[in-house]
Amino acid sequence: MYKVFVNDIPIILSTKEDMGEKYTSIPLKKAEFKAIIKNITNGRLLYVNLYHKKEEKLIKHLLKKLPVVTAAGGLVFNQKDEILFIHRNGRWDLPKGKVEKKESLEEGAIREVEEETGVKDLEITEFLQETYHIFQRNGKYKLKVTHWYRMKTDYTGPLEPEESEGIKKVKWKNSDKAKKALEKSYGNIKLLFPEEYLSGYAKNWVS
Repeated sequence: MYKVFVNDIPIILSTKEDMGEKYTSIPLKKAEFKAIIKNITNGRLLYVNLYHKKEEKLIKHLLKKLPVVTAAGGLVFNQKDEILFIHRNGRWDLPKGKVEKKESLEEGAIREVEEETGVKDLEITEFLQETYHIFQRNGKYKLKVTHWYRMKTDYTGPLEPEESEGIKKVKWKNSDKAKKALEKSYGNIKLLFPEEYLSGYAKNWVS
């Protein structure tokens, strides 16, 4: 099963035709993404399940539906086991951005974290997962696929928000402050955190 977010509402991609009474289930091959996105945005749809009998086909068909933007980012920990957050558009987020041509996903993830936060000496410790969300640019819908990596750093220098990208703050947050930050974050970001970080409302969407 996969989740593709429109704002904070997840479209479910699954192998199950029946996900329960509250879900509108549509065969993935027949899904009209633009109409579905508009209905979610207008509040007419909250629970959508797009299904295909073969799990390996779910992402393959999704990637055919919309133009894809490839991005990468980091869930970054310092020596105090604090997590690096950025604040943009009134919400707490994690540093990420579009991967450039001739750049590996890992290189792009490290570069974006450095550029958006000023944090250096980053080391990737593991790949976490991909997240998917749909956004609109110049009147067209696109699918952003973000490749997330867990990182660590010994950096203790100043934090420098990349203001040209609309970032207002960069903060290291301990587990308690991270939990509060996630209450004002995004659905796809919450997928990267263990359940104990999430409020009851968030758990309903990401579990």
